[in-house]
Amino acid sequence: MKYILLIILSISLYSNAQVKPVDTVDTRWKMFTYDMGTIFKSVGHSYSRPFHWKGKQWTDFGMVVGGTGFVYLFDDNTSQFIRNNREGVPQWIRDYGETYGNPENNYLATSGVYFTGLILKNEKLRRTGVLLVASATSAGLLQQVLKSAVGRARPLARLGKDTFDPFNSSRNFHSFPSGHAILAFTNAYAIAKQFKNPWLKAGIYTVGAIPGISRVWDGQHWLSDMVFAFAISIATVESIDRYLDSKYDQKYNDQDKKVSWNLTFGPGQVGLNLRF
Repeated sequence: MKYILLIILSISLYSNAQVKPVDTVDTRWKMFTYDMGTIFKSVGHSYSRPFHWKGKQWTDFGMVVGGTGFVYLFDDNTSQFIRNNREGVPQWIRDYGETYGNPENNYLATSGVYFTGLILKNEKLRRTGVLLVASATSAGLLQQVLKSAVGRARPLARLGKDTFDPFNSSRNFHSFPSGHAILAFTNAYAIAKQFKNPWLKAGIYTVGAIPGISRVWDGQHWLSDMVFAFAISIATVESIDRYLDSKYDQKYNDQDKKVSWNLTFGPGQVGLNLRF
């Protein structure tokens, strides 16, 4: 179950590549060294983007911070509500959420996509693997730094949503943001780029969101931890995807794609809408 999206992706890209694309380099070893160097440069590129942001990018960042802050205000109630309803969720879904967001399983799956593309000499599949690995690495390292620097107490610590102890080595103070949510949704967002059907995209996003939600179910994270994690995933994938456009012939965003997320509120409800 945890590899179903990546298996579908591999089959889809392979079936659509009956005419083998022209690779930028000619041997698998050269492809491999080129791709590994591109992954390393992609991570550096994603971290350098804030230094190049202009008005719109800073406005978007402000909206993400403001939206996360708004969700934070209601973390006690929303997170408790989600935890109270966990028993109504099938066990296999909860198990999937825990397993797929694990870093070891994440890299096993994403590297499998890459090496399939390398073996087949399929540039589109290789590029997808590079996007997956580079995005997971960039977002994963960032969340590790933020977890330690912010030092937010997990719900299971029973210290409240407002407890922070930066650089505390205990995992009980590594709540913000959710690492499982980041890795799983980064994969889902990158995979969804391969498809144009909005319903299929929505389905992939939903499957990718389950690991983040499962961590709220289990009391490991607050709802705001998950919301900010999703924002990191989207920003990271978008940044690296655009960088890879200059490195590979195969592109996914030849047309301008605008992605936005909005928070919606109503009596007794809070929601997150992703528009694409």
